[in-house]
Amino acid sequence: MKIEKNTVVSLRYKLTDAQNNVIEEPDSPMVYLHGGYEGTFPKIESLLDGQDIGYEASIQLEPSEAFGEYDPELLKIEPRGRFPEPLEVGMQFEGVPDAQEGDADEDGERQESTLDDDALIYTVTDVADSQVILDGNHPLAGMALRFWVQVEDIRAATEEEIENRYPESGQGFAFGMPHLDDDDDGDGDEGDEVGGDSCAHQTHLGGANPTLH
Repeated sequence: MKIEKNTVVSLRYKLTDAQNNVIEEPDSPMVYLHGGYEGTFPKIESLLDGQDIGYEASIQLEPSEAFGEYDPELLKIEPRGRFPEPLEVGMQFEGVPDAQEGDADEDGERQESTLDDDALIYTVTDVADSQVILDGNHPLAGMALRFWVQVEDIRAATEEEIENRYPESGQGFAFGMPHLDDDDDGDGDEGDEVGGDSCAHQTHLGGANPTLH
């Protein structure tokens, strides 16, 4: 079977920067649904289209083909009191910590949240006594990336997988971003609520959802 639209592909990969420093080389393959379902980068899909099991290649993605250019406007400063404790550099938050009635700075002035009303993942880059610095850029934004890929397996997708636009038990490219499970029953304690539906995540390299340090 060749890789084509609506096939599920198991892909081994190694990710390096432009200087060939290894960023990620997981032990298990990533699994994605091929055919424009955003399971991987379009340039990688184009490279793999029509290929067989065993195919391997190396490819470089410029920032515009991967995680975009670095946007300094996504660097934010927020009052520390709006976040859960303990708070550490490297923790990641989804959504917006809402400005609360009574939030004030050291001079007693009410603080308004400067975060955009979107679903960005913000990473804590610095923590001070009264302020937190957050970066809404992807950890690999602005970087040219090099991938080595090898096709390990190909199979036809099920109707359910096509409808869901994601393979069963699939593992995609995470690269520093927490995996947010829409089917989470809320019993876990991976995050604390911040503002509305914002959640804090402290995730580590390896496992089902690899992230970068």
